[in-house]
Amino acid sequence: MAAGGSALRWHEERIAAAVAPLLPGFAAEVVAEVDSTNTELMRRARAGRTEPVLLVAERQTAGRGRLGRPWQSAQQPGDDVAPSLTFSLGLPLAPADWSGLSLAVGVSLAENLDPTGAARVGLKWPNDLWVDERKLVGILIETALPHAGGAAPAPRYVVIGIGVNIGAREAEGMRTPPAWMRQWRPDATSPAVLAELIPPLVRDVLAFGARGFAPFAERFAARDVLRGREVVLSDGRTGLCEGVSWTGELQVRTAEGLQAIVSDEVSVRPRGMAL
Repeated sequence: MAAGGSALRWHEERIAAAVAPLLPGFAAEVVAEVDSTNTELMRRARAGRTEPVLLVAERQTAGRGRLGRPWQSAQQPGDDVAPSLTFSLGLPLAPADWSGLSLAVGVSLAENLDPTGAARVGLKWPNDLWVDERKLVGILIETALPHAGGAAPAPRYVVIGIGVNIGAREAEGMRTPPAWMRQWRPDATSPAVLAELIPPLVRDVLAFGARGFAPFAERFAARDVLRGREVVLSDGRTGLCEGVSWTGELQVRTAEGLQAIVSDEVSVRPRGMAL
């Protein structure tokens, strides 16, 4: 039961039991309200709390997306058919190369939200899932260096924040209305979607930690919504998107030749679509 008295059943114990063999000491926690699940886990990590944890908020008051954009859960605690599911996964991780983590997370989410491809859930580099040119899922990844308490340096703590549109949400102020799961799965609820996503997401994040982005590259390419399209970069350059590399960089052929774009460098949009 969520802190704050919500009667909504989130099945935290079942999720924790499914993940514990992969991440010993893993816990699942649900709160009725928080400023931001990512912010809360980053606070904990900086204070030395680096245990693996899933933090779910029934309502966020100061949610954040990429580039500082707000992400509001826009729902009341206990409402299982409200607009969005918001959660963060935190765990120590030590990949040889961090490049492509958000892409690997996106692959995991897309494949589990839309296993047959019937809903046309695609991946927009570097942090979004789209359905028919409309955003369904946003991903925000942050890392913290825990206080070193021993001789060996501690692994970096990664916080993976995810927002999934479950029901129809307010589109006021948005240039493009969002997509939501109930458009193709009318019975979808936040607790059910969460329980389906978390165990495979943990497995995929750990696989990334062990082997990097390369095992996810072809899976990303199968759902890449930018590949083969003219795109405009946030610095004004334009070009033809040629997909992503084996290490996660976006490949864009511009007037200056093939450019490798890293995830923290620019935003990308198809030509004619607003950022």
